[in-house]
Order: sequence, then C-alpha cells, then structure tokens
Amino acid sequence: MSTTATQSTTETPFEEFLKDHDEAWWAEALAQLLPGIHEVDRAATRIWFAFYPLELFCELEQADDPEALMRELLMQGNYFLKDQIDSSHKFLYGHRFWPEVKTAVAEHADLWHGLQSGPNAPTASLADQIREVARDVAELLKVDQSLLLGITAVAFMTVRQAGMAAFRAAKGEVLLDQKHVRKSPAQILKERAKDDGQGLMGFLKTVDKKWTITFDESDDKAHYKMNNMQDLAWGAAADHTRDWRAIDPRRPEGPIPVECRSAACGTCWVGVIGGAEKLADVGAREGTRIKEFGYINTAEPKPLIRLACQAQAQGAVSIVIPPWNGFFGKYLKTKKLAAAGVTDSAPTILRGKIQR
Repeated sequence: MSTTATQSTTETPFEEFLKDHDEAWWAEALAQLLPGIHEVDRAATRIWFAFYPLELFCELEQADDPEALMRELLMQGNYFLKDQIDSSHKFLYGHRFWPEVKTAVAEHADLWHGLQSGPNAPTASLADQIREVARDVAELLKVDQSLLLGITAVAFMTVRQAGMAAFRAAKGEVLLDQKHVRKSPAQILKERAKDDGQGLMGFLKTVDKKWTITFDESDDKAHYKMNNMQDLAWGAAADHTRDWRAIDPRRPEGPIPVECRSAACGTCWVGVIGGAEKLADVGAREGTRIKEFGYINTAEPKPLIRLACQAQAQGAVSIVIPPWNGFFGKYLKTKKLAAAGVTDSAPTILRGKIQR
C-alpha cells in the first residue's frame, strides 16, 4: 500500500471545485441526500462516509511529514481511497451499479468546466449535481434513482480523495458474484431484519439464546454465532473458520480486528448496516472513546458506528468491518482548540497506555 495521500499536482476544474469545500459542506450535502436514498443503502452510505472522513484525509494530505503523522495517530490497515476505488463501497447495494456510476461521474467532470464557465453557468449545489448524475444513470439502467444516490455520492467523494486520474484508471469492477448481484433490495432488507429461531422453547431462553452476526453480506460464509448479550468482539473470537491473521494482521483472532477488550485501542470499530436497534445502548466509556478515536460524534444511544468490544447483541446483526483503524479524534480536537488559543491538557489513552 502506498504511504502518501498526495494527489497529482495537475487538478481538473471539477477537482478544484470539490477541493474548495470542507467536511461541513459535504456533511450538509449528505444530509440533503439521505431522505432520497433507498432504505437498503441509507445506513450503508452514512457508514461509508464515516469510514473515509474527509477531515482525516486532509490532515494527512497537508502534513509536512505524512508518515510521521500516521505513526502519531496509530494508523493501521488501508486508509487511502486511492488504493481501494472499486472495493471500498462493496457493502452498498449500489455497488452493483458502480461501472455505470463511475463512467457517468467521469463524464460529468468532463462537462463540468464548460458548463460552469459559460455565460449561463448553473449554480447547482453538490447535492444537486449528485442527484443529476444519479438520475442519468437511473434512466440508463431503468432502476429507481433512490438506489443510485448513495453510490453516486460515494463516487464524488472518491474523486475528492483519490483524484480524477486514479479514479479514471480504476477498472470499475463489481466485486460481487451473480447470486448476490441478483438479490433485490427487499430481499436484503428482509435478511437483515430476520432473527434466529430459538427452538420450540425459545421463549424461555435468556443467556442461552444464540444470534447470527453477519460481517460480509456478499459472502454466505461470513457469519458467526454468539450468545445473547455477548459483545461482538468476544463472539467473533470464537470463529476459527479461517486464518484471520493471514488475511489481515490486525485480526489475531476471528474476523473483527482487536487489540484490547476495554475500548482503549479503537481497533475493533465496525459499522452496523442492519440491526443497530438490536445492540445495547452505547455506554459512557464507549461513547467517550469512540469520539476520541474520531469515528463518530453523536449522542445517539444506538449509532451506526460501534466498538465491537463494547456492543452487546440482543438479536441478529449485520456489520461492516472497516479496512483500517486509528486515533485521530482527539488530535483534531486538540488542533482546533490550539488554533482557538485553548489548551487541552486532558490525558489520552493510546493502546491501553496513558499519554499526556
């Protein structure tokens, strides 16, 4: 994997347009789009944007010594979109339309400069541009536009972080087999909502209940069983079906990366694509730590991003495992406070050790 976030110094007008706006601008565009995104991809789209935060990318892009900053933030895994242009969004239903969306976004970028520089230049917002491209692809494929909005937003952000040259160079592959490509949104939503049967006397069971945790909806073997109210990471540790460490060095046991069991390392963060309501509420420690890691900043009791070592399941859940982890939330907060002339001297726990 490349260890730099630097893009080509020659940027297209469309790239410059995207680069002129910050995380808050993108967040507003996403908020405008979410109501129109099909239920099958609404949570998935939010999770994807949490997995690839623009604010973190910009810090790495602008750092004098990106590698030193990566070490400071304890970055592990594959965190650059330019290295996973076709694969980062595999968990979105809209991924199956990626070749057409990718082509349409590239064509939109080609036309964009001419449209913007003419005497009747449009003033379309980012959200409106995404809607326009999604509408064109929907008409081409004869599918509902709501199924294209999420993946089109993903494509725009991928151009922002990967650069147009890398975006064009990607193959534009659909990384699903035909069985999964043929599934309808209704089928997927039904599978996410389904809970395990507990037998004839299941209503009497408490801790003996077993739930299925799916960690890759495109792989029929990518699931494990766990006990009721067991946390997701402990349940995953019992899965010895594959050599997980060989697949990803961050996985010493089971499919979920983990280094600790106390929310101290942030390695085990996951996105909850289905069944978020079946997880116990976020506790005080998880709520504090997940903000310090930078993964999500919310007061929701059952958010879409969780620490697997803290999230206890009370039903079947479908999760997505991000390909990286790090500790950047407190860094960004401290930097903003410093810029405002405020000093934050609170200790930070990194990998289980107190740092000041």
